[in-house]
Amino acid sequence: MKFLHRGLSALILTLLFQSQLFAEYLYKDEVVNRPSFTNEVETLGAELYSKTGIALRLVMLKRVPEGMDVVAYERELLTTFKEPTILLTFVEFSSDIDIQVNDTSLYKYFNRKQVLSPVASAVPAFVMAVVYAKSWEQFNSLRKDYGGSILPLIAGKSKPEQVVGKYAASMFNGYLDIAHQVSMSKGVKLENDPGDTNQETLFYVKLFFYGFVIYGIVLYIKRVIYRRRHKNEQE
Repeated sequence: MKFLHRGLSALILTLLFQSQLFAEYLYKDEVVNRPSFTNEVETLGAELYSKTGIALRLVMLKRVPEGMDVVAYERELLTTFKEPTILLTFVEFSSDIDIQVNDTSLYKYFNRKQVLSPVASAVPAFVMAVVYAKSWEQFNSLRKDYGGSILPLIAGKSKPEQVVGKYAASMFNGYLDIAHQVSMSKGVKLENDPGDTNQETLFYVKLFFYGFVIYGIVLYIKRVIYRRRHKNEQE
């Protein structure tokens, strides 16, 4: 019996140790729960911390504790960390996504507004500015508000069985964006960050997409002009 008791105790301690080990940067995950996702976050987070001294932690919650909002939850959690910490938080039921830090000087290493922007690129940002701006100042503000690495992805439609995967991809994309900006600001290279290579690929994808859209618009305008001219000739 003593042998069994010791064996059970050792197993419990091992499991607790492993849970703590793999919860360093993916600090809490109630949503995705996939080993591959955990490993990606932990690997990138560990490298970022070892090279910059900044801990980037991701929290994925079903809901925040009763009586709290996401910001209050983040600020309370941040008090438990001694090292400089950036906290990226996702709450599934309320669809909240936020970023907080335990030292405001950390904001100089990344662009919080850009990461959390609901717009991915410059063209839709310009269109939104034209449609919604009520002043020149607001127009300038809206047209510059783009580059979001989370919300444009998480807002996309998906089948029920794909929702968790969408959450994982969206939040890791935001996590990667922050890590890349911090490393660039610190002048270090992360081996686990595709960085500018990934951004360049995205640029060409967007360039192709918007080029195709513009080409379609030009063809449409030509067709309308042709029809009007043909109609006038018949009259």
